[in-house]
Amino acid sequence: MSVSETVSTPQAGETRLRRNALSLSHVVATTLAGIAPAMSFFFGFAVIVQGAGLAAPLTILTAMVAILFLTNTIAEFSRFTPSAGSFVTFTGKAFGPSVGAAVSVFVIFGYIVAASTIVAIAGVWISETLRIFLGLSVNWALLMVLLAAGTGWLVMRGVGLSTRWSGVFFYFEAGLLVLGSILMLTAHPHFLTLAPFKFSSLTGGLTGLGVGFPLAIYLFIGWENSATLAEETENPRQNIPRALITGTLTIGIFYIFLAYATAAGFKMDAHALGASRLPFIDGLKASAPALLAVAYLAGVTSILGSLIGLVNSQARILFNSGREGLLPEFLGKIHPRHQTPHSAMWVFLFIAVALILGFCLLGGIAPMDYFGFAGTLGTVPIILTYMLTNLALPVYVVRYQRHELNIVRHVVMPIAGTLVMFFPLWGFVQPGQSWPFNVLPWVVLVVLVLSVLYGTVIARLSPGLARRIGAYVADQ
Repeated sequence: MSVSETVSTPQAGETRLRRNALSLSHVVATTLAGIAPAMSFFFGFAVIVQGAGLAAPLTILTAMVAILFLTNTIAEFSRFTPSAGSFVTFTGKAFGPSVGAAVSVFVIFGYIVAASTIVAIAGVWISETLRIFLGLSVNWALLMVLLAAGTGWLVMRGVGLSTRWSGVFFYFEAGLLVLGSILMLTAHPHFLTLAPFKFSSLTGGLTGLGVGFPLAIYLFIGWENSATLAEETENPRQNIPRALITGTLTIGIFYIFLAYATAAGFKMDAHALGASRLPFIDGLKASAPALLAVAYLAGVTSILGSLIGLVNSQARILFNSGREGLLPEFLGKIHPRHQTPHSAMWVFLFIAVALILGFCLLGGIAPMDYFGFAGTLGTVPIILTYMLTNLALPVYVVRYQRHELNIVRHVVMPIAGTLVMFFPLWGFVQPGQSWPFNVLPWVVLVVLVLSVLYGTVIARLSPGLARRIGAYVADQ
């Protein structure tokens, strides 16, 4: 027999996030914006090429298939119990409060560190754009702080307002990237072949795929942000799964198109492609130098849309964890006028900015170098959380929704999704890496141990925690 799921209903006087503030199109747009496709592709594609060679588009296609397994898991959870807590709620309901509390610390650590890379590159990219095209010299750190403050102010003003702006920035960015890609394709029509999608084009075969795969997964980080907006979305049990699947397919196809166009911009020359630090920029410069500003402008709008999207989405996990008692209570505060989780949002941004200032200004680390190791460090806790959430789905369905059990959707696909994630993890822990990448696995291990200890202690100190996890179901 299945165990019926019991939920502790919040008291009538408690404030909740604004219901029905977002449509399906709003959720999809802000999720895609949070991924920051321009910036992620500009800096991530070069590393994928160094591992996979000309077959980098094939590597991205493989990563998209892997992410779709995970998309199924989050979509199913969102259909059963849509929640702003996302991974924390899903794993906590399946495995108990100590696991949920541990995940709240572990995945938020990953999100904040990964988000700090976008905040860091925001100041650098906009500073460089102003210097190149307007001849203005503005300190990147000052720009970064101003952008973070402006983002915090906007997301505090309302989820509807901020998601509309992130959508505007994303569609503008996407249009510019498509324009640049078309220019590269039309400039080299004789080099349009299927070579980038052939296994024979992979440098080193499966080894090359394995090297490029972790960064290909990194390109997709943020695809899951739709789930945290469930409480403010119209018909969340239907629209959140739709947004997850639509967003994953859209960004995957978009990346593959950009990757193929960039390879064409280099005349399918794997050596020249691998030697470029910013392949899309260099490919466009060679194909249509007069429109180089298009790529830089796409980068600016990518940053702006991403900052809004990721703070809106990821800070809600921090907020919901405070609201349900897994983290300090003040994180669960809601703005009395705008009904936004303002405390969690400002804490999220403050920690991200503090990390950058500490490492880059006090530690003397260049922002671009910080982008590389912090992006890796932040991604791994997120990937481990993906894997745990996959394993949580069959447990949850058997415990609470056994009458809905589907072997393919609820068992086979989650297990497959867990297995494919070992690829990027191996790329992270394999021996012989240079500093600081050789110490990052130990940092993640320490954070994991501390998270588990925290979860164990808080669960023992709070006997009612099991009832509070998942108490705020989006449409109840």
